[in-house]
Order: sequence, then structure tokens, then C-alpha cells
Amino acid sequence: MFLSCLRAWSLLFLFASLLLFRSADAGETTWVNLMPGKDLQGWKRVPIAPDTKLADKNPWKVAGDILECDGIGIKEMLLHETERTNGVFHVKWRFRKVNDKNDYNGGVYVRTSLDGKVWHQAQVAHQDKPPRYADLFGDTLVDNKTTKFLAEGTGAKLAHPPGEWNIYDITCSGSKISVAVNGKPATAWNDCKVLKGYVGLQAEFYFIEFKNLKFKALKN
Repeated sequence: MFLSCLRAWSLLFLFASLLLFRSADAGETTWVNLMPGKDLQGWKRVPIAPDTKLADKNPWKVAGDILECDGIGIKEMLLHETERTNGVFHVKWRFRKVNDKNDYNGGVYVRTSLDGKVWHQAQVAHQDKPPRYADLFGDTLVDNKTTKFLAEGTGAKLAHPPGEWNIYDITCSGSKISVAVNGKPATAWNDCKVLKGYVGLQAEFYFIEFKNLKFKALKN
């Protein structure tokens, strides 16, 4: 009887260990909250282009659970100062609707250098011509040379109009960067040679709000 119970417990322990191993090897970790505090600690303002200086006005302000970006007259990056490799950057955003405006602009960054010279952006733009919602573009590196790229997708069909909240989930996995808009696949680019960098947001002449900023690392 004792031996039977021992065998049963051994098998149960082995089964539980296998489940734990499979779960740990599934490639995903937990979400990390990236929402800044009042002083924007852990985030860095970076001018665009890198040879320009920042505006005297700081467009970024935390109000409750929302990061407000008053980008009127300003173009710059706000980068989180932790370098990341493979993972998912989750961002909820909306434009503050302006009467008599038909085009809006902004962006979300992944695998971007901290000086802003190399950047990969998921476009946040309500406009007629690409890059539009969730299109991927930027200045990437190919054979140590800065090279422009553009990958178009279907984000313009999936995004809600200005004034309404949208969600981007940008996944970086090896050489592939993909964007889901409001839970649906929109864009994929399979030729990224830059395998690590910083995530961030863009101020570009419009008032835009962000919330629920978080990152989930994937096993390399």
C-alpha cells in the first residue's frame, strides 16, 4: 500500500513538474507597467531629428491614469530608458478631436536607439497617404548603414476615428515586428536587423493621450 501511494505521489510530482516546465518554456513572462509617474521618471525626451534641440515646453504630463501629450508645435520622442529585446508593447491611445481637422499624427516606437538616430515606428496617423494607422516605418540599420523602410498594413480599416480610444499591441520577435490594432492583426515586417532597443511615444503637432502602457517580454 505504501509503495503504491509513493508511486502515485511520484507520478503526480513528475506531472506537475512537466507542466511547470512547459509553462516556463512557453516563451512569455508577465506584463510590466510602464506608465510614468508625475516626474516622468524612467523616461527620456529625445529631439527629432537628433541634431536639433528640445523645445522649452515639455509636452508630456501625467493626469490620473493618462499620459497627456500636448504636441502642438512640437515634434519629439519620449523613450523609456530600459533596453528591451523580444516582447509586446501594449499602448492605448486617442487623439483629442479638433473641429475642422481631418488629419492627425503621432507614433509609437520599438527597437529605437536612445539618441533617436535609429527608430522603428508604428504610425499613429489619420491621413490619406501612407504611412497611416499601424504602418511600420523608420530609419533602420542594414549592414551598419541607416536605411529607410516602410511596411504598409490594414490598420486604417481597424482603427477608431479621432476622439475614440485605440489599442496597439506591437510584437517584436527576432527579425519580425508586427502590429495588432484593437485586437486584430494589421501589419507585419519580417526583415528587422536591429534586435534590441527602446520603446517610446511620439509628440507630433497634435494633442494625444496614452494609457495602459505596459510591456511583456518574450524569451529570446
